[in-house]
Amino acid sequence: MARRPTIAFDMETVGVDWDGLDEPTRTYLVGRSTRRLASSGRLDTEGGPEAVAREALGLSPGTGRVVAIALQNVHSGHGALLYEGTEGWTEIEPGKTQVYRGDEAGILRAFWELLEQYGRVVTYHGRGFDIPFAYLRSALHGIRPSRQLLGNRFSIVDHCDLAEVLTFFGAAQERFSLDYWCRRFGITSPKEKGIDGSQVGAYYRDGRIDEIAEYCLRDAVATAELYRKVEKTLIDLYLKRG
Repeated sequence: MARRPTIAFDMETVGVDWDGLDEPTRTYLVGRSTRRLASSGRLDTEGGPEAVAREALGLSPGTGRVVAIALQNVHSGHGALLYEGTEGWTEIEPGKTQVYRGDEAGILRAFWELLEQYGRVVTYHGRGFDIPFAYLRSALHGIRPSRQLLGNRFSIVDHCDLAEVLTFFGAAQERFSLDYWCRRFGITSPKEKGIDGSQVGAYYRDGRIDEIAEYCLRDAVATAELYRKVEKTLIDLYLKRG
């Protein structure tokens, strides 16, 4: 039986409206931020604990949601872009990039359905963020994920987190960004067109969802290319191919 293709993906999230949260949740989040700032000696941070708590809303599946997911076939260049908008499927480039627009539940359903068609899943920091976030947001919508991607941390057969590979699963002391490694390996950085992850919330509030989706796709393409750069060296080493 032919081996299923390898797919890279990236995800973008935004936070809920702070004022729309119930008072106990706001109090809890501010208290949590206060303790963290105190432990790091940064209680004088501009805006204080509440500003820090507001800024972090999009990083937690309890207070954030998925607005875009991009998938890129590592070897064929085919892929899919799923993002918020009026529900329906189209194509950016016929026969190459599918586009689905819908609400968060629709995006997650389409994502899990697409992943069933692929073998190894490649991410950058997916074990620490993207996959747990997708799992919990899916659970909140009553959606069952189609893949188990958080099994043995030291196996890259089903899920290859390149952030783990490039730190040798925590053996190396420093962890660098996707942008950093793209520049080291001669890959066009997804940050070169003026948006990075820290700006996604502001872009979303300005209604610039198409630009967020394009940035998400650039991240997925860069992740796929970085995988190809280390496929015959580090990836083969971990897979014990010789």
